Amino acid sequence: MRVAGVGFSCIDKYENLGKYYPTGNSVDFVIHLSRLGVDVSMVSVVGNDLYGSMMMEKLREEEVDVTCMHVRPGKTAIFKMDLNGNDRVHKEKIEGVMAEFALTGQDIEFILQHQAIHTNLSGRINEHLSYFRSQGIKVIYDFSTRTRKEIAGPVLPDTDYVFFSYDREDDYIIDFMKWAYNQGPGLVVVTLGEHGSLAYDGETFHRGDIVKTEVVNTVGAGDSFCAGFMYGQLKGWPIPESLRQGAVVAAGVVSRFEPY
Repeated sequence: MRVAGVGFSCIDKYENLGKYYPTGNSVDFVIHLSRLGVDVSMVSVVGNDLYGSMMMEKLREEEVDVTCMHVRPGKTAIFKMDLNGNDRVHKEKIEGVMAEFALTGQDIEFILQHQAIHTNLSGRINEHLSYFRSQGIKVIYDFSTRTRKEIAGPVLPDTDYVFFSYDREDDYIIDFMKWAYNQGPGLVVVTLGEHGSLAYDGETFHRGDIVKTEVVNTVGAGDSFCAGFMYGQLKGWPIPESLRQGAVVAAGVVSRFEPY
């Protein structure tokens, strides 16, 4: 099994703390899968600056295939961050070279060598998802907190596994998950912060608990959970075991500052 992360890569920068690191939803996802022993790649773009060099160095260090990590003249994307207690806060996104990111023919041929891809709304590849699925590639899509039908609706028919983030289990999220499943994906997963997680397969709602740990920074919690959960699914595990694996990986992340 080969899995590719496709799309947004950036540097999270905490100016008031003097901290920064390479990241991005799919970047974090493939790093965690690589640590679990999965063959992974990353398809994205960075600038020819210090931050771009940091990203490339980190991916190589984590044994991520960077064949289609492009280096372009300009600035690597930056997310200015802050902490509210131990909860991360996104302040400002500066896209840099990511603003012009689009898949090349080489990228598409490279992606076709994988069995699954991970991306999100910032990945800029929605137009290609239907084709990738037609070629037998599983599409893992992270919508983060966008639990709104007008945002998710156009994308859901071209996905296999979808992930959302919400703050509690209530009637809204239960109805939303049922609706989302009926749009086309085979499995809908929602992380609920300290309240655990939910997965819906069209018949059953599976509930997962958190693994208790000291929380230092919540950044990367969703990406790490997604990686742990998908590791279980790629291994053919039952949904409850996959939920548990997601919680284990996420607990290891929130207990430290960086997202991996």
